[in-house]
Amino acid sequence: MKVLVVGGGGREHALVWKISQSSGVDRVYCAPGNAGIEEIAHCVPIKAVDIKGLLNFAKDKQIDITVVGPEAPLAAGIVDSFEKEGMAIFGPNREAARFESSKIFAKEFMDKYGIPTAGFNIFDDPQLAKDYILKHLDQCVVKADGLAAGKGVFVAKSKEEALDAVDKIMVQRSFGSSGDKIVVEELLEGEEVSILAFVDGRTLIPMVSSQDHKAAFDGDTGPNTGGMGAYSPAPVYTEAIHEQVMDEVFKPFIEGLHGEKIIYKGIIYAGLMITGAGPMLLEFNVRFGDPETQPILFRLESDILEIITSVVEGRLHEADIQWSSDPSVCVVLASGGYPGEYETGKVITGLKECRDKDLMIFHGGTKKENGEIVTAGGRVLGITTRAADLGDAVAKAYRWTEKINFDKLYFRRDIGYKALKGIT
Repeated sequence: MKVLVVGGGGREHALVWKISQSSGVDRVYCAPGNAGIEEIAHCVPIKAVDIKGLLNFAKDKQIDITVVGPEAPLAAGIVDSFEKEGMAIFGPNREAARFESSKIFAKEFMDKYGIPTAGFNIFDDPQLAKDYILKHLDQCVVKADGLAAGKGVFVAKSKEEALDAVDKIMVQRSFGSSGDKIVVEELLEGEEVSILAFVDGRTLIPMVSSQDHKAAFDGDTGPNTGGMGAYSPAPVYTEAIHEQVMDEVFKPFIEGLHGEKIIYKGIIYAGLMITGAGPMLLEFNVRFGDPETQPILFRLESDILEIITSVVEGRLHEADIQWSSDPSVCVVLASGGYPGEYETGKVITGLKECRDKDLMIFHGGTKKENGEIVTAGGRVLGITTRAADLGDAVAKAYRWTEKINFDKLYFRRDIGYKALKGIT
């Protein structure tokens, strides 16, 4: 089979890496890819949002199946365009992608189908939002309705922070039209967990649990990012919690799809807060998470292409999905200044010295320039390791981070520490 992976970050590197291991694969293409992906696949200079260009390429190369990594092309209808031309593609269509492209759509769906989530209000006027916050809330979460690359969510611990968030989204227009409307919701206390699941519209099979680290700095401080690291499994996600999530989140999700007549094939990502009252759904995403995909796929023992094909063909119930019991950890090395302004083109050193059977360095924002690998994004590399226990996996990841360097590199030094405190 010939496979095309759409995207060029760490998630896509992990997908290409895992797909390339499939016995049924003849050639893997990636658009646009990055310097790491280029080592194991054929990269093509087509942007992930260039749907026409991607479709023409897939038809020209007779691609057997296309796998979409990022949310933007899904929201723009890449699946609809491919399916209209009879091309197999993995991911939800434009209508189904609204679970991520519109926070309002997702929250109203949760409310309608009884999925436990934080109380919320919707605003299209910044002054009305501010008046509500001043009158009713000391703490809250303010979310841009549309896509904002993981940066449109503001956890406000005071009225002032909440008002600033409203200004940033709706007045300063930091996220463009994605901030035309906002969701202001109750601030939940607890520990976050990410549960990704394969779904073919009828059958839903969850993956192993993981925990992302959204804040830029240690101790969950600083601005939200696309994710500074992740580990799997998350000890807070117990078997009892899992049963609750299946009954109270995923079961009504599938029932809601049928109720709304939404065709959904691909990945559904449930971002959960494990509270004292049980699991609460923070958000849905409609694709593999980044960086959660890196440690999750490092633990996958089954052929991912067979799973993907079973989803596209509507026979996920036939899939046999096996996972390693070894924990895995991903530490993201980022460009100084990220998630704000940062410089690119910094030479990366030490990559050739990093070789180990329990190590994968997934490239996020990299490219080749004058024979060297240089930075080309905010999240540059994901140092991903595994070991027999989580403590060893964390220690191993941080040992490897010391081998790599580029100007103004920074990373969080507490990835996985919440779990280690809970199990020691």
